[in-house]
Amino acid sequence: MDVPTRISTTACREAERGEMTVEQTADARGMYRAHSLFRREFGLIPSLIRKVAERDTLRSEIVGGHIDLLCRILHAHHEAEDRLLWPLLLERCGNRAQNIVPIVRAQHESLDTSLETIKALLSPWRSTARGGFPLAMASTELNRALTEHMALEEDEILPLAEQFVTAAEWKLLADHGHARFSARELPLYFGMTMYGMDPESLRDALAAAPLTARVLVPRFATRAYARHCLRVHGTATPAPAACVGR
Repeated sequence: MDVPTRISTTACREAERGEMTVEQTADARGMYRAHSLFRREFGLIPSLIRKVAERDTLRSEIVGGHIDLLCRILHAHHEAEDRLLWPLLLERCGNRAQNIVPIVRAQHESLDTSLETIKALLSPWRSTARGGFPLAMASTELNRALTEHMALEEDEILPLAEQFVTAAEWKLLADHGHARFSARELPLYFGMTMYGMDPESLRDALAAAPLTARVLVPRFATRAYARHCLRVHGTATPAPAACVGR
């Protein structure tokens, strides 16, 4: 897919003057929702691992599948930023981007290394339910680094994106992530992202979607995530992001 590499000169000038409308520029609320997902779910992983009894392979398979999905979601999320967002910010935001993008890019590289470590530890633990301590420790470290990274993005990156990236370009980030998951996985992914949203925010998030999606996605995604949570967390309502990973 070709990626736009430039806002028009007029649009850039409008952005610099703060005159671009919400409809014209990126709405970063979806990124905050993704971060809420990551804070909640990655914050709960170490405890999930520790609670699996040794050799309880039925339980380790359930928890392991959950961890695998989360790691793939996080990788796709960062891959979209690396490929689509950083080049736009570096081109348009001058010193502001030159100062911060190398830092968040390096954080992504470090987080990728942590994900590879977890992947290597996850496979044998998932099949045997033995040796969970190193996996729990690696997950704790990943959550610590991820929490630090997301705070920096929210402070420095998202304000730039909302000013200098168009809504159409921003949508490409979401499309990139969605394309990495099967039709069977997408309702669960949407349910994870939508969890805890109030009705008004949910309507806003789906405002640009087709009518069928606006009707069906909340219903099926919410149910998919509730079922998943019952299997993984033992409750359909896991702790909100503010209560974990902080």
